[in-house]
Amino acid sequence: MVEKVFRSVLDSYHHRFVSRRLILIIDLIIVAFSFSAACILRFNFALSEINWPVYKYYLLFLLVVRLGSFLVLRSYHGIVRHTSLEDMRLIFQTVSLSSLIVSVVSVLAAYAYGDIVLYIPVSILLIEYFICLFLMIASRFFVKSMYQDIARHSPRARSHAVIIYGAGQLGILTRDVLLKDTLKAYSILGFIDDNPTLINKSVAGVRVMDLETAYQKYIRENPAGIEIILAIQHISPGRKKEILEYFLQRDIVVKVVPSANEWLEGTLSSGQIRKIRIEDLLEREPIKLDSLNVQRQIGGQVVAITGAAGSIGSEIARQLLHYQPQKLLMIDQSESGLYDLEFELRNSYKNLVGTIEIVTIVASVLDEVRMRRLFSLHRPQIVFHAAAYKHVPLMERYPYESIRTNVLGTKIIADLSVQFQVDKFVFVSTDKAVNPTNVMGATKRLAEMYVQGLNSHSMYTTDFIITRFGNVLGSNGSVVPLFKKQIQAGGPITVTHPDVIRYFMTIPEACQLVLEAGAMGKGGDVFVFNMGEPVRIEDLARRMVQLSGLVVDRDIKIAYSGLRPGEKLYEELLSEDESHIPTHHPKILIARLPSVSYQETEDTIRELKRVLPTGDRDAMVALLKSIIPEYISQNSEFEKLDHLHEDLSDPV
Repeated sequence: MVEKVFRSVLDSYHHRFVSRRLILIIDLIIVAFSFSAACILRFNFALSEINWPVYKYYLLFLLVVRLGSFLVLRSYHGIVRHTSLEDMRLIFQTVSLSSLIVSVVSVLAAYAYGDIVLYIPVSILLIEYFICLFLMIASRFFVKSMYQDIARHSPRARSHAVIIYGAGQLGILTRDVLLKDTLKAYSILGFIDDNPTLINKSVAGVRVMDLETAYQKYIRENPAGIEIILAIQHISPGRKKEILEYFLQRDIVVKVVPSANEWLEGTLSSGQIRKIRIEDLLEREPIKLDSLNVQRQIGGQVVAITGAAGSIGSEIARQLLHYQPQKLLMIDQSESGLYDLEFELRNSYKNLVGTIEIVTIVASVLDEVRMRRLFSLHRPQIVFHAAAYKHVPLMERYPYESIRTNVLGTKIIADLSVQFQVDKFVFVSTDKAVNPTNVMGATKRLAEMYVQGLNSHSMYTTDFIITRFGNVLGSNGSVVPLFKKQIQAGGPITVTHPDVIRYFMTIPEACQLVLEAGAMGKGGDVFVFNMGEPVRIEDLARRMVQLSGLVVDRDIKIAYSGLRPGEKLYEELLSEDESHIPTHHPKILIARLPSVSYQETEDTIRELKRVLPTGDRDAMVALLKSIIPEYISQNSEFEKLDHLHEDLSDPV
C-alpha cells in the first residue's frame, strides 16, 4: 500500500521537486516530536510529572530558534532525492547551532532573573538534540532510498547488471551516479581492482574482486548480460589497453567514465559514461611539451594558419590559444568550416579569447594577390602552413589540383613569408612524401624540397621548418570515420588489403608535436614524429566492429577491395638515404635529408606552371618524377611513366 502511494507520488513528481515549504514544515514537526519524546524519556514515561503548561513554552521557544536557524542556514533547500554528505553536514550545523543558542539563552535567562522556570533542563535539550538530528537525517535518506528503489523498479526503468573496474574515488562516484539513475535500474554486482589490498573487502557496500574472480563468478556464463565500466582516474595507456583487450576478446561490452574536464558543468551523469572508442585502444602515453619554450615562441606574436578549417589546422588553432598569441589569423577557402571554427573558439574558449584578436579570412592560398595583401596588412610573424589536398586516390585522378595546391600554394605562402620577413614558417607535411608512390605524396615532397631550398639561401631571415607525420585518427578522409559509417550502414567494411599497415596518431597529439617542433626548430630542420607501433588496418576494422557491440562475419562482413591507385602496403617516415638524430623530446626526431638544389627545384616548378594549363596529366607527373627519382608509382596509370623512363635510360 505504501509503495503504491509512493509510486503515484513518484510519477507525479518525476520531473518536479518537493516544495521547500513542505520540507520546512516537516522539519518543524520533527522538532516538536523530538522535544515531546525527549520529555517523555527524561521523566521515564511518567506523563503526569511533566509540567506541560510550562513545557509548551519551552517547545515554542525551541521551534522559533530552530526556525530561525533553518532560514539562515537554508537546511531545507536541498533536493531530498539527491541528499548527500554535504546535506548531512548542513543539518548537523543547523541543529547544533540552534541547540546551543537555546541552551545559552535558557541558562542566561534563569541566571539574570533568578527564576528557575526560565531554565530548560539540559538533559531534555541533549536528548532532543540527538533525536532531532537523527530523524532529520534519517527522513531524508529514507525518502531518497524509497525514491531510488521504486524508480529502479518502475516500468520506465530497464535492468542492467554492471561491474565497475576501479574501486577508487572515481569508481565510488560512478556507483553513486548509476544508483541515482531513474531511467535504468542498475545492479552493481561488484568492483574489480588491481590493488591486492582491496580484494575481498567492501567499498561503499560493494564487494571488491580481482579480474579473474569477477570473470569466473559473473561474466563467463552470461557475457552479453554484463556491462563493464572502466572508472580509474590515473591509468597508463598500456594497462588500459590490456584491460580493454581482455574484455573485447570475450565479446564483453566495455564503457568508460570520461575524464573530469569532459563532465558537463563539472558534474558526472550516467549519460556521459560512453562506449570505448578506437582512440582508447590506440592511446599512448600523454605528450609532455616544453610549454615554456612554446610560450616564448607564440606568446604575443601574430600567428597565421593556412588550411585552418581542416582537421589539423583547426586543432592547431585550438592549441595556440593556450599560448596567448596577440593575433590569430585563420585562413581557409571553406567559409562554412571557418564559421564553425570561429563559433567554437569564441564559445568554448571564452576564458582564452578575451585578449586575443581572432581574424577569420576566407581566401585561397593560390590567390597570390590576395595573400600578399593579407601579409602586408597583418604582418604575421609565425606561419603554420597546413593547407593541402591529402586524399591519395582522388589526387591520383586529379594531379592538376594536387600540384596547384600542394606545390604552387606552398610556394606562394613560402615566398611571401620571405618577402615579409616572417620569423618561422612551419610546413605540415606527410609520411607519404617519403619514397612517394602517388601524386599526392610526390607533390608534398616537391613542396618540401622547395622549402628546403629557400632555407638554404643565406640572404633569407625566415626559418623554414618541416614536420612529417602519418595518419591522424578522425581527420578528414581518414579510415576511422569511413569504417564508422560502414558499420552504421550494416557493412560490409572495405579493407584494401589484409596486410596493409599504417601509423596512427590522434589529431591533438599530432598538433602538439607540430607546435613543439615549430618552437624548437632552426632553419632547415625536418622533424619526423615517432608514430609508435604500426597498426594492421584489418585489425583496426575488427576492433571497431567489436566496439560497436557486433560480431565480425556474423553482423558485419569484411570485404577486400584491393589497393587503391597510388596506395602502398606500408608507410615510411624516412627513406633509405635519410638518417635521423634524436632531440630532447622522445617523440620528435630530426631527419637528415639529402641536399636539394634550389635552382633545379625552381626550374621544375616553373616548368610545371607552363604545363598545367595544357591539362596534360602525363606531362605533369613526368615532371614530378624527373625531380623526385624515388617517386615510383604503384597501382596507378602513371606506372607507364616509370617504365618509359627505364626504357630511355637503357643503353642501346
